[in-house]
Amino acid sequence: MTRLLKLFVLLGLLLAPSQAAAQGAGVQRTERIAAELVSLSQWAAPGSTAIVAVRQDIEPDWHTYWRNPGDSGGPTALTWTLPGDVEAGEIVWPLPRRQRLNTLMNYGYSGEVYLPVPIAVPADAQPGSTLPLRVKALFFVCSAEMCVPEELTLSLDLPVRAGAAPLDPRHGAAIQRIVETAPRATDIAARITLRDGVATLTATGGPLAGADPGPSYFFPFEPRMIDHAAPQSGRYGPQGLTLALTPGADLAAAQGPIRGVLSTGLGAFEISAEAGPALAGAEGSGDLAPAPEDGPPETAGSASTAGFLQAALFALLGGLILNLMPCVFPILAMKAAALAGAAHDAPRARRDGLAFLAGVLTTFLLLAGVLLALRAAGQAAGWGFQLQTPAMTAGLALLMLAVGLNLSGVFHIGSGLQGVGSGPLSRLGGGAGAFLTGGLAVVVAAPCTAPFMAVALGAALLMPWPMALVVFLMLGLGLALPYVLVSVTPGLLSRLPRPGLWMERLRGVLAFPMYATALWLAWVFSRQAGGDALGLLFITGLLLALAVWLLGLAQAERALGRRGRLAATAGFMALALAAAGLVMTARLPSVPAAATAPEAAGGPAAAPWSPQAVEAALAEGRPVLVNFTADWCVTCKINEAGALKSARTVEAFRAANAVYLVGDWTSRDDAITAELARHGRSGVPLYLLYAPGTPQPRILPQLLTEGLVIEALEEAGA
Repeated sequence: MTRLLKLFVLLGLLLAPSQAAAQGAGVQRTERIAAELVSLSQWAAPGSTAIVAVRQDIEPDWHTYWRNPGDSGGPTALTWTLPGDVEAGEIVWPLPRRQRLNTLMNYGYSGEVYLPVPIAVPADAQPGSTLPLRVKALFFVCSAEMCVPEELTLSLDLPVRAGAAPLDPRHGAAIQRIVETAPRATDIAARITLRDGVATLTATGGPLAGADPGPSYFFPFEPRMIDHAAPQSGRYGPQGLTLALTPGADLAAAQGPIRGVLSTGLGAFEISAEAGPALAGAEGSGDLAPAPEDGPPETAGSASTAGFLQAALFALLGGLILNLMPCVFPILAMKAAALAGAAHDAPRARRDGLAFLAGVLTTFLLLAGVLLALRAAGQAAGWGFQLQTPAMTAGLALLMLAVGLNLSGVFHIGSGLQGVGSGPLSRLGGGAGAFLTGGLAVVVAAPCTAPFMAVALGAALLMPWPMALVVFLMLGLGLALPYVLVSVTPGLLSRLPRPGLWMERLRGVLAFPMYATALWLAWVFSRQAGGDALGLLFITGLLLALAVWLLGLAQAERALGRRGRLAATAGFMALALAAAGLVMTARLPSVPAAATAPEAAGGPAAAPWSPQAVEAALAEGRPVLVNFTADWCVTCKINEAGALKSARTVEAFRAANAVYLVGDWTSRDDAITAELARHGRSGVPLYLLYAPGTPQPRILPQLLTEGLVIEALEEAGA
């Protein structure tokens, strides 16, 4: 019995430290990273400085970033919520790894990494109490193909006890090793000299004196001070070393010293380099060995190439599927008419097919260039950005009206009445008409995001611009490929009927998809700019119709050998008034987003999306379905009408006690753009289903069915 009592006492003594040790809320996870807040020691003493750390466990092929991320990405940011007089210091950044991606060089971490942070414990902290530490950590988690901002809330309950605390048995040794080996300030003197396009960094004294520094590399604290991807060559002398750096865009205008970390074979040291002449004794003993990168460039390049090839393939498949999306139905009608008109004229069919391909690729190239330029300038833009501007929407509505009137025979472009009967696209000027049709196809296809296409574009926007442009061109090739294949295949063309009176009737029928598109764009414009602006757009459209009718009369007069000056003059005057109307329409202020929030008439009760709304609903234990949509997105509207607003879906929302949130991207919204990018998307639709207790949402397909939505809601509710 005595032995048994002693055994229980011994077990109690062994367990006591662990019961008083720091307790975290557990690991928080996403698909790409797991993180937790951990402690160096088992407890903190009053008046001491405790060390805690944000531990990251990063999935293979992904990485996070140092304080200076290099050429892309962003540093980990911590926002603390602390009790009383407790204060958190700055992150103790471990030495980063150099991560090359093609022509870019990033500084960051992969695998497991600890970011230590000192915590000042007040002297009046009571032993036996607990300090609840909370931090919201924002990680930029990136691969060779994409970057995803991940925000996790971490917590740790740190006990307060008197006396020195032993290391935490799980994480203490690893954190201590990071703290001991992290770059530290020394008495090293440093100067930087900018001359003839080369920045010469000299560093002498301290641990560098009298030793071969070995492989050396300078990591600046601020981006754009040096060309991160350029090699750093150097020499060493009896007192220190010299590094030749390629200056960055901001170095010449920098105010004050250039601060950073000098990594050497002797250790890593924080230095502050003042502008001035080179220091003596920093060369003359030999050349420095080059600092190795973490993984050869070929490995990063091959991974990037694989991601690029996958994105290009997905873009091609997405472009092919885009032909089946409702956005391009009107253009498909025009393409079908052009094929019928040239079915038995092989040279003309080949010419039109190649001209259509050129129009598609050129327009995709222009849109991609503008989109990439906007994002490079710091703008939050995504696929379909051109339709987020009311002026552009109004202009496209008028253009579709003009195309419809052209197909109805009201006026002609590129041919006189002699061209009647040769097919509707002859009214657009043969090869020029096919080129213009290709451009129209791209512009009208912008509201749609086909399967495969979303992943491809999301990856492309994070690639170097030459690779991104190739992905966009592959998307255009997929869109144009069916038409081009038919146009260059005589066997397929021969199956189409010969031109005749039926083509005149077909031409008139094909005008109505254009009118429908014009009306739809006018409705989108009304949602963006309001009723008064819509009235002005209607007047502008009426003036445009009058102008082209008068110009059509002038064309008919000239075909009969008359001058037709009166009709032409009146037509150009009406066209000038229509242009003035469009300018006035463009200058009207947009309606605030709240006034254009999507209505849930006939569907589940909807509320505007925000991260706070998602968190509040999940805190109540309710599933959340988020619908990122836009009024100009035809696919979105079809999904809403057929799958999200049916009676059975409404009942499924009620049974699951689910919350329905709508993110309206009709007009520009940077918060929604960032959320789309967070999930690897550059456009709408995007459907996210959150379940209570699950940190990451389920991404639903872009083409929804009623059964799919109901099943997903039932699973989330369960």
